[in-house]
Amino acid sequence: MPELPEVEAARRAIEENCLGKKIKRSVVADDAKVIDGISPSDFEASLTGKTIVAAHRKGKNMWIQLDSPPFPSFQFGMAGAIYIKGVAVTKYKRSAVNEDDEWPSKYSKLFIELDDGLELSFTDKRRFAKVRLLQNPASAPPISELGPDALLEPMTEEELFKSLSKKKIGIKALILDQSFISGVGNWIADEVLYQARIHPLQSAATISKEQCGALHKSLKEVIEVAVEVGADSSQFPSNWIFHNREKKPEKAFVDGKKIEFINAGGRTSAYVPELQKLSGEQAGKEVVQGKKKSSKKSRDESEDEENVKNVKGKGGKKRSESGGKKKTPVKRKSNSSDNDDDDDGEEEKEKDEVEETNDDKRAKEKKQKGGKAGNKKPPAKKKSPESGDEFEEEEEEKKVQVKGKKGVAKKVPTGRQAKKRVK
Repeated sequence: MPELPEVEAARRAIEENCLGKKIKRSVVADDAKVIDGISPSDFEASLTGKTIVAAHRKGKNMWIQLDSPPFPSFQFGMAGAIYIKGVAVTKYKRSAVNEDDEWPSKYSKLFIELDDGLELSFTDKRRFAKVRLLQNPASAPPISELGPDALLEPMTEEELFKSLSKKKIGIKALILDQSFISGVGNWIADEVLYQARIHPLQSAATISKEQCGALHKSLKEVIEVAVEVGADSSQFPSNWIFHNREKKPEKAFVDGKKIEFINAGGRTSAYVPELQKLSGEQAGKEVVQGKKKSSKKSRDESEDEENVKNVKGKGGKKRSESGGKKKTPVKRKSNSSDNDDDDDGEEEKEKDEVEETNDDKRAKEKKQKGGKAGNKKPPAKKKSPESGDEFEEEEEEKKVQVKGKKGVAKKVPTGRQAKKRVK
């Protein structure tokens, strides 16, 4: 997915091919999830006739400077990508737009035709990106809230060490925090920590000066190498963990050493236990943490399990598993700038499974209660080989009995009651 090197490659492509050219025509998608805060027609009108002056980037965000504001800005999300017709721009797996696809792509969110005939498009298949029109992108969220850019504004080794000493969270979670350092995403974080031989769960405050020096060096080198080759992953060094981090656990190795996967900073993280060991007070916890994380459960799955267990009723008391209304897992918001594992379909499936489980439990308890009422045996089941009619007839009998209690429908007399009425 696009991180600092991929966005920088897009910025450079625009800088090399589009500066000084006038926007002849633009087409903005009618997609309010991606096109943020402005109608397509107003967006198009604001671009037409303007000249492209520069292209800027901070972290994973890019914006195009025109000869007068407002300027279009792009938060790439999970699959955002810049394409220029006839120009090779770095591609990555999630962008999913090929040369032989229709042009502009059906995933295009902003299409621009320049006065010399050159055409460019910002696409987003996954729809986690944000395209905005801003007076001054650098002074508006989200760009104004970013920390120093990892390439353009690197911390000195001393500054980094002082910053780490104040943070009591895992080192991977910290360097993924865009307000701490902007531009580092999941693959860069894994690579940097592997090269520095630092465990992703190591507390930032406990990192030694020597480890900090290795971290500072690997952060600089990994980003500079990736940018130098235009984010073309096929040209990344062969000894990088990058090339094996998406393989199945039993097949993931780097330089003959096994790669394992844990959850760190809320993200699936690849590391090499043989080289990246927890140190200090955390050293004794490594085995326990490894066992806990071996199942590779995602943050979303863990959250759903907690929602199922800890849904509370009124008054702060826990609702019983069989009582109350249906429990629905809390719908999670996606962090478009950093989210890596995402699936609305999986979320809905988990939701349905939770509701189905609760329904089964309530039906079972209701059936048991109905059998005990008045010390009467539940109605006999009538078997139907076709489609379970016995369940439907039993449920109808229950409904009649329940309605009789409420005075809505009278209970049908049976047994001794029927004989008394005859007499």
